[in-house]
Amino acid sequence: MSDERETGLRLDPKYDAAGLVTAVATDAASGDVLMVAHMNADALKLTMENGEATFWSRSRGRLWKKGETSGHVLKVVEARIDCDQDAVWLKVEPQGPACHTGARTCFYRIIDDGGLVRGA
Repeated sequence: MSDERETGLRLDPKYDAAGLVTAVATDAASGDVLMVAHMNADALKLTMENGEATFWSRSRGRLWKKGETSGHVLKVVEARIDCDQDAVWLKVEPQGPACHTGARTCFYRIIDDGGLVRGA
């Protein structure tokens, strides 16, 4: 029998030992995967309150609002959580490139024959 976290209607994220859940952002219009990041409780709360994706940056060791310096924010259209509440899916309207490299998505390369090629 499934527990309340898996089948109920109460938001109860299952954070890992570092206090994080994985967050996947997809383009609400095209469905393309834009980026994968992590959220702690504060990032999830801020995202839901202001409607713009905020993450926990492991490299910076702090909260990071996507687009805080570039202006390329991710406006959240819908937020979902998976069955065991350890991953978040954000359907977003990107306000510019999602990748820090300037690419539309962080997934701009294809693994091919042991190497990488740029995708369309």
